[in-house]
Amino acid sequence: MPDLAHDSPKPKVIPGAKSDWELVIGLEVHAQVASNAKLFSGASTLFGAEPNSNVAFVDAAMPGMLPVINEFCVAQAVRTGLGLKAQINLTSAFDRKNYFYPDLPQGYQISQLYHPIVGEGEVIVDMGPGIARRVRIERIHLEQDAGKSIHDLDPTMSFVDLNRTGVALMEIVSRPDIRGPEEAAAYVAKLRQIMRYLGTCDGNMQNGNLRADVNVSVCRPGDYERYQATGDHSVLGTRCEIKNMNSLRFIQQAIDYEARRQIAILEDGGRIEQETRLYDPDKGETRSMRSKEEAHDYRYFPCPDLLPLEIEQAWVDDIAASMPELPDAKKARFVEGYGVTEYDAGVLTAEAENAAFFEEAAKGRDGKQAANWVINELFGRLNKEGKTIGETPVSARQLGGVLDLLASGEITGKMAKDLFEILWTEGGDPAEVAAARGMKQVTDTAAIEKALDDLIAANPEQVEKAKVNAKLAGWFTGQVLKATGGKANPAVVNQMVAQKLGL
Repeated sequence: MPDLAHDSPKPKVIPGAKSDWELVIGLEVHAQVASNAKLFSGASTLFGAEPNSNVAFVDAAMPGMLPVINEFCVAQAVRTGLGLKAQINLTSAFDRKNYFYPDLPQGYQISQLYHPIVGEGEVIVDMGPGIARRVRIERIHLEQDAGKSIHDLDPTMSFVDLNRTGVALMEIVSRPDIRGPEEAAAYVAKLRQIMRYLGTCDGNMQNGNLRADVNVSVCRPGDYERYQATGDHSVLGTRCEIKNMNSLRFIQQAIDYEARRQIAILEDGGRIEQETRLYDPDKGETRSMRSKEEAHDYRYFPCPDLLPLEIEQAWVDDIAASMPELPDAKKARFVEGYGVTEYDAGVLTAEAENAAFFEEAAKGRDGKQAANWVINELFGRLNKEGKTIGETPVSARQLGGVLDLLASGEITGKMAKDLFEILWTEGGDPAEVAAARGMKQVTDTAAIEKALDDLIAANPEQVEKAKVNAKLAGWFTGQVLKATGGKANPAVVNQMVAQKLGL
């Protein structure tokens, strides 16, 4: 792991008309808990069900219905906190966040403002070999999701789907430690990767299972360092929040636009109004949604329907004991144990399934060669055909068989690629396919020697040239390979050419 005191990326500087400016970014990431049931009811969380078919009485706010906490959702939040090296609070409590919205049947959201289940943690965001940003996590709290308003089914009416109402969310709140659009996207991607490794959120941004509210402000160079020294947030400038971002690309575009918008206002002598904004990807701009609410606007108070949530340290320890190897540790092990580059290790560990495939294919074999084949041949083909690692026609065992044939010298690199193509389209055991298709190299020295002798006898002038300039001996090797259909072992041919020509 790099020394972050010396290897943190520099903040992005945006030249204004009058002076330079720096970005300050904090994110509130809403991650849907991977669970079969909702936070306070047994209703299904299945995505894509018929509208209003996954709704329990408590989700619909029917009179007299009381919430009952889902223990599995609590465990998932604890698991996420442990994965982010965060403090787990053995006592937490739920509050009511009061606001009106058509798809919020209760008229309030059950959340955790004052006593969240997870406290301070951190995420290490890789920004290139040897460069990383440490982003501090302020808190993670559990809360209910709202429903969904649908506005495009009728020209005069809107519809409400309550399927998502009450689904468990983890809100992961960062400190304002992010200093550029690329870092913001990389931070969300790293959170997504960690949670997918943990199995606590599937990270499907298209379905809205992972979305971010992005807080953006601009300040003069040096102001952020003053904030770090004093803790005074006012030096960072007034922030605006961009709601419900569910695309890494759009996150970067929205931050870039919003920063330039704020700089233009400030350099014109204006002031930034704290507000909530939306990003329009078609126009590439943010627009005002509403003035930014503060905590007191929501009239928070302890939820009277739920007792404080108390968990035992032994239970947390049991969850910790079941934690998988996380991306950073796996990446470091791949670099150390398999001798792959840091970049290749990052590609191989991007998804847990990819890493598992590589480890099976590389077991007992050359790690660098296995990495090259997995990344270039397998991943390249999967990307080309729009398939995931779970849909690959070539298994790790089959790819390992190809690598074994290469290592033994039975096939050449070109033959290996041809064999991979056959395995992809037709399947089969690599050794059996290679034997049946006559793909193995010719290692019979008698056959190679006859082909070479015939070649030498027919080309005396070329023999003399090669004796004068040894580099020209490669012509004989090439001709023998051509005569044997590319199946002769090049190493054997080279050795035999040298012997025959006295080189």
